[in-house]
Amino acid sequence: MHRRVWVAAGIFLAVASVALSATAAYAYVWDRDRADVIANGVTVAGVDVGGLHAAQARRLLATRLAARLRRPVELVRMGRTFSVRPSGVGVRSDLDGMVAAAVAASRSGGLWHRLSRELRGQRLDVSIPFRADLSHSRVELVARHVARVLDTPAKDAAVAPKPLALGLRVSPSRWGVAVDRAKLAAALTDALLRLDGPRELRVPVRPVRPRVSLRELMHRYSTYILVSRETFTLRLYKNLRLVKTYPIAVGQAGLETPAGEYTIDDKQVNPSWHVPLSSWAGDLAGRVIPPGPDDPIKARWMGFYDGAGIHGTDEISSIGTAASHGCIRMTIPDVEDLYPRVPLHTPIYID
Repeated sequence: MHRRVWVAAGIFLAVASVALSATAAYAYVWDRDRADVIANGVTVAGVDVGGLHAAQARRLLATRLAARLRRPVELVRMGRTFSVRPSGVGVRSDLDGMVAAAVAASRSGGLWHRLSRELRGQRLDVSIPFRADLSHSRVELVARHVARVLDTPAKDAAVAPKPLALGLRVSPSRWGVAVDRAKLAAALTDALLRLDGPRELRVPVRPVRPRVSLRELMHRYSTYILVSRETFTLRLYKNLRLVKTYPIAVGQAGLETPAGEYTIDDKQVNPSWHVPLSSWAGDLAGRVIPPGPDDPIKARWMGFYDGAGIHGTDEISSIGTAASHGCIRMTIPDVEDLYPRVPLHTPIYID
């Protein structure tokens, strides 16, 4: 009796062993034949590729993604639109890498785990994200092109005399705009490498401050003198605004008051006259004439260039004419009025 039991048990174990070996062999062959099959529930870039072989999945992805990758990204700013096509910056989807990741996820867990999952119809529920690359140098080239079109340089405030020194032309400052090329390149790269991202981007810019504002210009030219030899007038400006106009006399023919832009570099009250070494001075050349009736430089002196300056005169009849030896003459009350208003280094423009 016992012997029959042991024989039966042996036969059962032998049959079970054979069956187990056959099952293992079947499972091995089944798994080998499905080595590149993607498990159900796996998606790549939002496309369901479950149950497909790798080659089939690659063809499906190439078809489905092609239309999405053709959509341009629009860059907009200041009424301008720049269309950037993915192909223009070398966007290439990594189909092989995405499919390989899907297959690797499907092969996870070992043979018996995969077989059990298949027998139970269990979905893997794995999502492989979209993968792509592009030419960063081309993206930077796009950013530079956009910057060349949109960049607006700042404009400094400026002042310039009008013709004949009849007034000042003041140009206000203006802020500029510069494209932030690094931010633009980063945002464009992100948009091109995402299937679900925005296809319209606002170009990032930053303000560019002028180096010289109108306020700074007014401070720089807190006092400004214009001399018109044509109209025999001297105009005094404070903070670029005309505050007073004086009648003057200027240099006669051959001894003209020097034209150009200078600065007041010497100021004196009741100055002596240092007679220039010039032929017109005759015997007085090189002498110093102290204040008094023989001194033609009356009341005040404001020198600006090589012996030429602004001074008072008692020859009232010369005002409004070309009568001096190169200096600018004013009536004594006028020069006394002007003198305290004009600090050293005040710019003076003569035309």
